[in-house]
Amino acid sequence: MNLTDYIKIKHEIIERGYIKDILWYTRRKPCPDAEAFATQAIWVVLCAGMKEQIARIIEKRVWTAIMDGGRIDLVFHHRGKAKAIEHIWKNKENLFQEFSNAEDKLEYLVTLPWIGDITKFHLAKNLGLDVCKPDRHLVRIASKYGMDPDTLCQQLAKGSGDRISVVDVVLWRAGNLGMI
Repeated sequence: MNLTDYIKIKHEIIERGYIKDILWYTRRKPCPDAEAFATQAIWVVLCAGMKEQIARIIEKRVWTAIMDGGRIDLVFHHRGKAKAIEHIWKNKENLFQEFSNAEDKLEYLVTLPWIGDITKFHLAKNLGLDVCKPDRHLVRIASKYGMDPDTLCQQLAKGSGDRISVVDVVLWRAGNLGMI
């Protein structure tokens, strides 16, 4: 993919109403506290293997249960993810401290329940690290151009001045919407 194609896609994403995604990653700063850390980790657990649009519906029920002190598994029937969410929320202070002190923050993230070798990149992006997430959309798009996701995002970031995580979200959204 060349820079011109990327810029056209980015403008189309903006025209379709997804400027908030781009601005969120453009302005993303390092995670400030345990609650923000847990919120992002819980979101990534919810999203794992699921379309974002479906995860948003479930997210509302999960947060209502968390805020009411209820059981997650009663509103979200995926036992493994519900257990992971409860663990993250209950242990957020400790987990955030461990993350803050970790030399290799990406590798620390895989120690969290339900965070794996791909989802660690999603969580890292949401916590303010400037990385791309090699999910199915990005892998497919990058291979179409004979590259891996990291190389593609780094090249487009360098050429455009966007953060790697912004390039990632533009390409991911284009894949999610069937534009690429």
